[in-house]
Amino acid sequence: MEESYKSIKIEGKTPNSRVVYLYLNRPSQRNALSREFFTEFPKALSSLDQNPNVNAIVLSGTGDHFCSGIDLKTLSSVTDHPTSTDRGRFSEKFRRDIRFLQDAVTAIERCRKPVIASIHGACIGGGVDIVTACDIRFCSKDAFFSVKEVDLAITADLGTLQRLPAIVGYGNAMELALTGRRFWGLEAKELGLVSRVFGSSYELDQGVRLVAEGIAEKSPLAVTGTKAVLLRSRELTVEQGLDYVATWNSGMLLSDDLKEAMSSNIQKRKPVFAKL
Repeated sequence: MEESYKSIKIEGKTPNSRVVYLYLNRPSQRNALSREFFTEFPKALSSLDQNPNVNAIVLSGTGDHFCSGIDLKTLSSVTDHPTSTDRGRFSEKFRRDIRFLQDAVTAIERCRKPVIASIHGACIGGGVDIVTACDIRFCSKDAFFSVKEVDLAITADLGTLQRLPAIVGYGNAMELALTGRRFWGLEAKELGLVSRVFGSSYELDQGVRLVAEGIAEKSPLAVTGTKAVLLRSRELTVEQGLDYVATWNSGMLLSDDLKEAMSSNIQKRKPVFAKL
């Protein structure tokens, strides 16, 4: 957690807390996603994932906005044509570049620890890609969203078109992606994109902190297992999902965490779980 980053920063706000805050940190550019972000972000998530002192991650943005989308300089660096006139080789390299950018967003799902998006101000384009990969989403009333890529003559390709339909429904996702229109926090709640809307950024910070701390105090085996099973179940039938969780629990259920949860419940005390 001591490593220095250019596009993000990591903070622990409360001593002895197992909640860590990961910030998009380019406030003067409204946290537009730079080329460095796509290298640093998955690296930071992997580090937090492997840190036994971290049980939950809050993802937010410094300054007035969560994220204004991909930096146009980053976009240009990906789309610039090489000197070679071989279209096949250019296209193959272009595809690898897109997959590289996609992988940085998918790193949120690869992280075993739950990632909670705390959204204020703008959440546009690549910002929507990021929050749709998060496990829980909260926003302030003044937050606004836009699947903006269509207005830049781009088919969104970092995850929104794949993840948003499962969150807000196919018809709503289609409408939002084709129009690129702006919608605000209360509509995001109505659509199911966020779980709760807070009246101000301060209330958002306090509310997210309480949720994150509550999750971080639970059994880390149960929390990481719940995330893994839910993510895997998206691709499975109900019967396949039941078989998957049965296999998962046959390996994970009989743990010291289970004993501690049962004994603390009987003794009417707060459980204390070992680090993972």
